[in-house]
Amino acid sequence: MSHFTMLSLPTFSDERGSLTVLEAALPFQVVRTYWIYGADDQTRGGHRHSHTRQALVALNGKVSIYMNDGITEETVELSNPGQCLLVEPKDWHTMTFGAGAVLLVMSSHTYDRSEYIDTPYERGVND
Repeated sequence: MSHFTMLSLPTFSDERGSLTVLEAALPFQVVRTYWIYGADDQTRGGHRHSHTRQALVALNGKVSIYMNDGITEETVELSNPGQCLLVEPKDWHTMTFGAGAVLLVMSSHTYDRSEYIDTPYERGVND
């Protein structure tokens, strides 16, 4: 079981394929949506936020998300589009992309570089 919040999104499957629903699943209003792709074997991120919350879904492939909230460190694997990882403002995170991975990111705020915190937590020291 993960220390970090993983949502299981409602998914409906039959012989025609699968449909996953995000409606009313997130604990915040989505203001900004983007996706990252073409990042095979690359690591991105390496920050936390002062107020932005995010929800991450691997639409295709596998993305390994390293999470650190200043107390707990964990790597969460996203490889099922029915799974959604919540990233809270305090969560330092990096994202490592597998071959062909596409990561959907939904944010609670618009982009504001000034609210990014680029300093990771020190081992054994809470922020």
